[in-house]
Amino acid sequence: MIRLMKMRRCQSGIANQSMVMKVMRRLSQRLPSKPLTGECLRLGRTTSFLHIRTLIVQSQNKPISNPGFPSSNLAINDNFITTSRGFSSPSTVRNPSSWLGGLVKKKKVIDLPCIVKAGDPVLHQPAREVSPEEIGSDRIQKIIDDMVQVMRRRPGVGLAAPQIGIPLKIIVLEDLKEYIAQAPEEENKAQDRRPFDLLVFLNPILRKKSNKSAFFYEGCLSVDGYRAMVERFVEIEVRGLGRDGKAMKVDACGWQARILQHECDHLEGTLYVDKMVKRTFRTIENLDLPLANGCPKLGVR
Repeated sequence: MIRLMKMRRCQSGIANQSMVMKVMRRLSQRLPSKPLTGECLRLGRTTSFLHIRTLIVQSQNKPISNPGFPSSNLAINDNFITTSRGFSSPSTVRNPSSWLGGLVKKKKVIDLPCIVKAGDPVLHQPAREVSPEEIGSDRIQKIIDDMVQVMRRRPGVGLAAPQIGIPLKIIVLEDLKEYIAQAPEEENKAQDRRPFDLLVFLNPILRKKSNKSAFFYEGCLSVDGYRAMVERFVEIEVRGLGRDGKAMKVDACGWQARILQHECDHLEGTLYVDKMVKRTFRTIENLDLPLANGCPKLGVR
C-alpha cells in the first residue's frame, strides 16, 4: 500500500512538471526574439507614462502594455495612461475625487446671462424706468454687476439691460486704453476716441449740445459680425441716476458720445441697424472695402 502511494505521488509530480514545461514553452513563444532595451520608469520620475499597478517597461519604439488589462479599459495619450477607474499608482488605484480633487482647486463657475440677439422682442420695444425704491435692491445691483461682467468678458465698450433680456433702463460703458491701442492711431484721432472709466447710468436722458455730427462705423454685441455707418451727434449731455441712486451728469464728445447714444437707443427699442446708412452695411471681413457711390464719407460733417 505504501509503495502504491509513493508511485502515485511520483506520477503526480511528473505530471505537474510536464504541465509547467508546457506553460513555459507557451510563454517563451510569446516573448520577442530580441531582448528589450530601456529602463523601468517609476511614478513621479517621468511625465511620459504612469504605472498601472505594476511597472511599465519602455522600449525604444513603444511601451509594452500589461497583457492583463483589456484594451477596451485602457486609454493612452502623450502624457499619461489612465484606466476607466481613474489614475493608478504601483500599489493601488485611487479615487480621482479624493486624490486629484485634493490637488486641483475647483474653479467657481459664474452663471452669467447670455447676450440677446437681434429679433428678440426685448430689443425692439422700449424698456421701463427703474423706480428709486428698486435701485438699492439686491436684484438691481446684481443686474448691474452681471452687465459689467458680460460687457468685459466679450469684451465690449457698452451694454444695455435689454441686451441681456431685461427691459429696464440701465446702461454700462467703459473704454480702456488696451481696447483703444488695438485700433490704428489715425483712426482713434479721427474718432476723437479717448479712454474713460466705468459709467453706470439708470434712467438716462440724452440731449444734444450742438447739431454737429459725424459718420463712423458701428457694431453691436446683439448683431455679431457686422458693421455699418451711423450718423451721431458729436457733443451730448446725459443725465440720470448712478447705481447708488444719486443724480449724475456726463458731458461727452467724440467716441464716448457715440457709445452713449448707441446704448440709450437700446433703451428705446432701437438698434444701430435702424439708423444705419443701409448701403454701408457689411461683414467685418469686408470692412476695408471701398464705399459704394453715393455713400457719405467717414468723419465729422
